[in-house]
Order: sequence, then structure tokens, then C-alpha cells
Amino acid sequence: MPKERPPQLDSPMVGKVIKVASRANTKLYRLTGGRLGGNWRIGAGFRKSVPICLLTTTGRRSGQPRTAPLLHMSDGDRVVLVASQGGLPQHPAWYHNIRANPEVTVQIKRDVRRMRARTASPQERAELWPRLVEMYADFDDYQSWTEREIPVVICEPT
Repeated sequence: MPKERPPQLDSPMVGKVIKVASRANTKLYRLTGGRLGGNWRIGAGFRKSVPICLLTTTGRRSGQPRTAPLLHMSDGDRVVLVASQGGLPQHPAWYHNIRANPEVTVQIKRDVRRMRARTASPQERAELWPRLVEMYADFDDYQSWTEREIPVVICEPT
């Protein structure tokens, strides 16, 4: 049974603020090569910042490029992402986009790579999840706030 999600996070205003903040973060990140907007310093990331990448997917309905700033963990030449959406009951739009079209672009600082995204297998998720939680402890809270299993996404070079 999930822990109770803080009710203020379900306010319609939160979604609007996140959308505006994501757009601003993406612009700053691109403009500065990740010098600004390249680290998350909120929640569990306050004391130990977490790296951010820019994930560009193809919109499953629009066919247009869609970019999202996301926390990431490097794993060799792979980039690991978490489709947490702050523990909301539904998957984020970017996750639906990669399921429809797994060809993505990942930007880390000034390095832009074409990659193929896929959902981690149950075994891979079991191995990666503790490392992701060590990197950003709030992922465990997000998982407790939802009944869905939060997907771990692996992006691999093409």
C-alpha cells in the first residue's frame, strides 16, 4: 500500500509551474551547455546535487520533438532514467513517447548522443533501483506514493 502523497503536489498549479520551470531549465541548459540547469538541488538533491540531462523524444501524437530535463545516472556508455513523475499515478509523457518511438537524443552537458531507449527488464531494474535511490533518495518516496511500478529506462548508444 503506498504512503500518502502530499496533497499540495496534486494542485493543478504544480503541473503548470513544472511545465514552465522545465522549459526554462531546458533553455538555460542548452544555452550554457549544462553549466546552468545541469544539477538538481531540490529535496534529496539539496545537499548532494543530482545530474540532469536533456532527453529529446518524438511526440507519439504530434511527431514533433519534445525535450524534458531529467535526473540521470551514467552507467558506462548507457544513460539510466527514472519515469517517476514525482510519484503521480500515471507515467510521464516522455515515457509514452519512447514506448512509441525508442529513438531519442540525450544531451549531457555539451555532449549530444543519439540513443535507443528501452524499459529495464525486472532483473535490470532490481540491480539499478538501489543505485538510483542512493543517487536520489526521493525516488523511494515517489515509488511509495503510487501503485504503479515506476519504470527505469535505459538509453543505449545506437
